[in-house]
Amino acid sequence: MEYLDKLLNGDKRTCARLISIIENDEEEAKNIIKNIYKYTGNAHVIGITGPPGGGKSTLTDKLTKELRKKGKTVGIVAIDPTSPFSGGAILGDRIRMQDLATDSGVFIRSMGTRGHLGGLSKATQSAVKILDVYGADYIIIETVGVGQSEIDIVKNADTVVMVMVPGLGDDIQAIKAGVMEIGDIFAINKSDLDGAARTAAEVKAMLDMGPRKDRRPPIVQVVASLNRDVDVLLDEIIKHMEYLKSSGELKKRRKANIRTEIIKLVETEVMRMVLQKSQSDQALEKVTSEVVDRNTDPFSASESIMKLFSNNI
Repeated sequence: MEYLDKLLNGDKRTCARLISIIENDEEEAKNIIKNIYKYTGNAHVIGITGPPGGGKSTLTDKLTKELRKKGKTVGIVAIDPTSPFSGGAILGDRIRMQDLATDSGVFIRSMGTRGHLGGLSKATQSAVKILDVYGADYIIIETVGVGQSEIDIVKNADTVVMVMVPGLGDDIQAIKAGVMEIGDIFAINKSDLDGAARTAAEVKAMLDMGPRKDRRPPIVQVVASLNRDVDVLLDEIIKHMEYLKSSGELKKRRKANIRTEIIKLVETEVMRMVLQKSQSDQALEKVTSEVVDRNTDPFSASESIMKLFSNNI
């Protein structure tokens, strides 16, 4: 438990070591989260998402610098594609944020997706909890940039910033089918390019056609590479948290996210137990052969596996 005291006192090395344990899915990971959990819930978690090429890393870099000007500490979880050779993160985001690495008020961690869909790493939620206890005022999660499947961020963040850019071809295709609904704020990046106003108008039109919300997501045009209007975007992020707190939405959102997390953990554990039991007595192999031979169907097979499991608990 000595790591808990070190983490609460902002020890960067301890924070890094604990996240490594979480990433490697070691048995100790569960105990770490159990021990630190009551100290979580203080940080404002910001999700930066959007299609590839949107400038998410540059925007994360500039937002972090704006927060540092305000004296805030920042934790960054940058989700990178996984290397097919080493299995680790490719670290493209870390390269773009090199000058933040020497800032004692910033903690950056790149995490590979390791095949996990939804734009995040499997260990993201636990890493956010560790950074929260570590003392980060703001935690920024930058997703990998996989387009329409990138909706897991809404289950992990208090404020989701959807980054769009002009000139990506069919803009509407990039932002439809559920992805629009997850944005709390829309940032039109690279707004010095032709077509920025049109992209902003398209986003506005899509929001008008979507379900009505108590708070209409603002649209902010920025040029992250030039640090233009990034402070305006940060003001909107801060206003969104104020809205969440004053309306009671923050508690509702976090409750929904925690419920989803619990269900996911139960699903994982049940799956592990069912497969372990069915493999130990070859039940899975047996019903698989029956399905292949058309002597039964997949639904009946799964029911028989579940019955086997329920009879042994």
